[in-house]
Amino acid sequence: MNILLLLTFTIIIFFLAYRIYGGFISRVFKANDANPTPAREIYDGIDYVPSKTPVVFSHHFASIAGGGPIIGPTVALIYGFYPSWLWIILGGILIGAVHDYTSLFVSMREKGRSIAEIARKTMGNWGFVLFIFFTLSLLILVCSAFLSLTATALTSMVNLKTLQLPEGQTLLRTVADPKTGETKAIIGGVASTSVIVITVFAPLLGFLITKRSLKTIPAVIIASSIAFISVIIGLKFPVRLSPETWMILLSLYCFFASAISVWLILQPRDFINSFILYGGLLALIAGIIMGGLKGINISAPALNVAEGHSKLGPLWPILFITVACGAISGFHSLVAGGTTSKQIQKESDAKRIGYGAMLLESLLAVSVLIAVGAALTFSEYSNIVFPDPKAGKSNPVLAFSLGTGLLLDKTIGIPVYMGTIFGIVMVEGFLATTLDTSVRLGRYLLEELWKVIFKKTPGLLGSKYFNAAIIVIASLLLAYKQGFLLVWPVFGSANQLLASLALIAVSLWLTGRARKSLFTLLPAAFMLITTIVSLLYLTITKYLPSHNQVLTGISVFLIILASCVSVLAWKNLFSYMNGSREVVKDPLINN
Repeated sequence: MNILLLLTFTIIIFFLAYRIYGGFISRVFKANDANPTPAREIYDGIDYVPSKTPVVFSHHFASIAGGGPIIGPTVALIYGFYPSWLWIILGGILIGAVHDYTSLFVSMREKGRSIAEIARKTMGNWGFVLFIFFTLSLLILVCSAFLSLTATALTSMVNLKTLQLPEGQTLLRTVADPKTGETKAIIGGVASTSVIVITVFAPLLGFLITKRSLKTIPAVIIASSIAFISVIIGLKFPVRLSPETWMILLSLYCFFASAISVWLILQPRDFINSFILYGGLLALIAGIIMGGLKGINISAPALNVAEGHSKLGPLWPILFITVACGAISGFHSLVAGGTTSKQIQKESDAKRIGYGAMLLESLLAVSVLIAVGAALTFSEYSNIVFPDPKAGKSNPVLAFSLGTGLLLDKTIGIPVYMGTIFGIVMVEGFLATTLDTSVRLGRYLLEELWKVIFKKTPGLLGSKYFNAAIIVIASLLLAYKQGFLLVWPVFGSANQLLASLALIAVSLWLTGRARKSLFTLLPAAFMLITTIVSLLYLTITKYLPSHNQVLTGISVFLIILASCVSVLAWKNLFSYMNGSREVVKDPLINN
């Protein structure tokens, strides 16, 4: 099928979903701009700050759109183009965007409280504790998966022929592959240097914005300049290290970055990387438009279920947890209730930011699917993402980067090597950002957990460095022992389980206010069943036969948590149904 028709059809569907289904959710909540938002009602100039919609949207989108919507669809393409495409569209509209919008809106109505605190309100202290355990499991798994993936991607090498560069070229540094003897370009080294440069200069930008009140336009110019210069330096001085060394260095970076002020590293890195992501999305869309006009079609098979089954597992449930963030992500509820709900200045903005940003992320996932499915031959794709174990490790970042490079070369004339480097820099920046954000969130959750367990938190457990170290060490040990393709399905399952818990909490919140809740309860049930079945399948067919005690233990732990949530949810729903629990009279939602 023509790639432009696919993109156009996707955009039209998303537009209609935003207007119709997003509007339905607004009516269920009775969104009213006359109601005070937490940002206005509890304004403190630090966390609660009413901000312009484009600013909040950028923050929210940069926070939720990390490597997930790129990695997941790239791996899931093994099932064929259409299964992944359909799940991204249907999942994004009916589950992902619903999850993001409702968790954001409920957090707003609850004065900016986190989804964990909302779970405590709807399911009691046990709901709160289960949510924390779910989230900690997810964060450790995402750090582990992304540590392994980042370390592999940062050591990526591509033969010159694929990049359409002649032998003896001087644009890129090269080495001889010890296994094949081929001359290969060190494109992972370019991304390595870029990540280092951006990280080094991020504190300067953070200082200028926070301490010197640098205005928006100069900040944009400086941020985009840093991003551009980092690539130029990377071309001249690519950094080459082993994957194991990168894992250790990234872990040390996350340890320190998670414990210092957000304005020093986290916020300026997000700011710089957001322009790379926006630029990447625009370049992909431009390439798809021009490619469609030139008659380029999807080259990947429409259906490849048998091979997908042999590589990953059955279409259901494994495809659904492999695509992950491109269709639904529980991580988004942490962002929605953690920061975004405290910045929105009027209730109508929640639809634009909550429902709209998720659909934009799904559009990014579809664009990735099109780029990889149209630009790479399926054999090239399979050799990179599902290589023979003796040939190397799975490298979906490289598959996406090469797909981007080849597509942009065919459509708008950007040389393959430039497009490939741009693609890998775009992904690597967000993988690093996801890592330090996840460690910081994990530290927060551990600190909150100790407060619940102990009346007075012991000194060591109250240390931010100690709590950050727990997350970092657990993630590093898991990444060292497990390959990316082993960890990713468990991460996807934990992520979707967290999403189902958030949707359950929202459903109970709505039910307790005599509001429609089937539109959140049904997606919650579907994701709960899907993830439990996926974990059972992975445990029985992969982890137990291979005596993988670590992933077996994690899977069983997640299944137990999910079962406990199901019991709690039914107990609370039944209490509303039989009238033993009184409906809440909320003056805002019942106006």
